[in-house]
Amino acid sequence: MKVAVLTKPGCFAMEERPVPRPGRGEALIRVTRVGICGTDLHIFDGHYAADSLPMVPGHEFTGRIEDLGPEVTGLTIGSKAVVDMNIGCGNCYWCRRNEVLNCPEMRQIGITTDGAFAEYVVVPARLVIPAPDHIPDEVLALTEPLACVVRAARKAQVTFGQSVVVIGAGPIGNLHVQLMRTIGAAPIIVSDLSEDRVQAAIEAGADAGTSDPDALRDIVMKATGGRGADIVIESVGHPALYRQATELIRKGGHIAAFGLTGPEAELPLPILQTILQENSVKGSVAGMGPDMHDALTLLVHGRVKTGAFTGTSFPLAKIQTAFDTIRDRPSDLKTQIVIGE
Repeated sequence: MKVAVLTKPGCFAMEERPVPRPGRGEALIRVTRVGICGTDLHIFDGHYAADSLPMVPGHEFTGRIEDLGPEVTGLTIGSKAVVDMNIGCGNCYWCRRNEVLNCPEMRQIGITTDGAFAEYVVVPARLVIPAPDHIPDEVLALTEPLACVVRAARKAQVTFGQSVVVIGAGPIGNLHVQLMRTIGAAPIIVSDLSEDRVQAAIEAGADAGTSDPDALRDIVMKATGGRGADIVIESVGHPALYRQATELIRKGGHIAAFGLTGPEAELPLPILQTILQENSVKGSVAGMGPDMHDALTLLVHGRVKTGAFTGTSFPLAKIQTAFDTIRDRPSDLKTQIVIGE
């Protein structure tokens, strides 16, 4: 089979490898579509998971079940499927609470172990979720990123009529906007340096938006009667934007920390103000378990506008070009790698 190996930051190499065989409790997936995630770009740039290289990245994927190992039940060879990328032990305190990222044995497909930029990948069968055959592969490949957004909304406990600011209108920011509207948040305000992405977010459901960071606070205050937003979602991963988030929430408001920063970045919180105003900050980054199932359900029933995410793709053989040029295409909310369609 053909695989794309990230041999070092910025450099993919195509290799031929034997098709793996699934062991006990495993499933072999014939990969069809893989989305390029912001985390993949961090790995490509050498800013994240550098100790895992050389490695086959790719974790936003769909495909068909090609083979099943011994003792696997409940799955059917030939059916479409998506896969939860987060591999925990399944038994510890954190796994039992669906907090798999905190499992001492946690691994992630495409980040700490070989992933889906390959024609086939072996995964734990318990993490395989069958998908309807009539849903296009390019839509199914959005399940994992949407699951991340589902989890963030759960952590933030968003409900009807709450005001939400989404900082960052890239692919994940756009999905945050869409899910906030589905939940019933209002108003929804989005900010991004790209005017094209701001407009895409407004078309996706935001009530207002700006590409001028200096104008954002005034827009938020005007839209919320001077209180500030109930919830601010930082979806970029920049310390200055996290600091901005503390200035945009109302008293008793909540910051959803979503965008990944470097390990050295810190958020200086005004402690007394945070206590007296009962403000809160909660982190969330990956969807897992029920989040994946719920994200798939939302896609199957058309609750997400996917057209802006499915228009740009490259074959596996052109993966280097796809990564090299992705920042030159800011209007493309998602780039996918086509493998086995």
